[in-house]
Amino acid sequence: MAACVADHDEHLLDAESDELDRAAEAALRPRRLDEFIGQAVVRDQLSLVLDAANARRHTPDHVLLAGPPGLGKTTLAMIIAAEVEGALRLTSGPAVQHAGDLAAILSSIQEGDILFIDEIHRLARPVEEMLYLAMEDFRVDVIVGKGPGAAAIPLTLPPFTVVGATTRSGLLPAPLRDRFGFTAHLDFYSTGELEQVLRRSAKLLGAELADSAAVEIACRSRGTPRIANRLLRRVQDWAQVRGTGVLDLDAAMRALEVFEVDVRGLDRLDRSVLRALCQRFGGGPTGLTTLAVAVGEEPETVETVAEPFLVREGLMARTPRGRVATVEGFAHLGLTPPARLTALWG
Repeated sequence: MAACVADHDEHLLDAESDELDRAAEAALRPRRLDEFIGQAVVRDQLSLVLDAANARRHTPDHVLLAGPPGLGKTTLAMIIAAEVEGALRLTSGPAVQHAGDLAAILSSIQEGDILFIDEIHRLARPVEEMLYLAMEDFRVDVIVGKGPGAAAIPLTLPPFTVVGATTRSGLLPAPLRDRFGFTAHLDFYSTGELEQVLRRSAKLLGAELADSAAVEIACRSRGTPRIANRLLRRVQDWAQVRGTGVLDLDAAMRALEVFEVDVRGLDRLDRSVLRALCQRFGGGPTGLTTLAVAVGEEPETVETVAEPFLVREGLMARTPRGRVATVEGFAHLGLTPPARLTALWG
């Protein structure tokens, strides 16, 4: 009984911690396009689209935001709503699995509203087909009844803007992709841009951030503002509890060591995958499922969380025969690569 109570309390604490993290992350989001750091090309293009729509007093074209997680797609959707002074309605692909779900959302939409659909590539096919009509003709056909007695009731919609976000734009069907008037591709941030993000966030958090600490955190943030802000909060935690309260280089180094983020931004999972590949399987090639079992994770977790960064950093490669560690991957772990891999990678 006591164990159950302890587990319940632990879940409550975890939920409370997650809620606090989400609240802190939301507080750091820029509210306007001129406050948004990085993505200069996307900002310029989006500014043109929104300014033109405002000048014509029309709703903006539908917008598709594509790119890896954590680069600001949700933030940009909120900014679009703020710039055109429209209400923001948020949902996600996995949450809208039936055409009736989408019809319920659309039936309450007002003129000028922004409908943000996260992970839009995960919409069910019947929902996609209803969305086509809503985006192009601003109407939907609501089916009432079943069988021979079913009837389609047309529902006219006021002009609104769909903002879709996807981490896998290749999975979007062409008919859906073609209905977006503007597609923005978000890229990973440079270290300098992340330093600007960190300085802005530190100011909002009321923290004193040293330049050297900003550089150190930025270098370990994997080119992603969401990760940079998360690490900043952990450094702030360490500085307040175990340091002087100032976010200096020493606080950053010690905090990131506690949270197991190394000098290249690899975390525990990344190193586990790389170490298993190098030590257990001699550098590969190794299948994804085998590698996932070796580190005690689901294959999808390894493929979507750890692998993209390891490949981007040149520490691992994907080949037709399986995953292979590079010479640089062995060197990062302080290991000597097998002769066959040295010959393979030069």
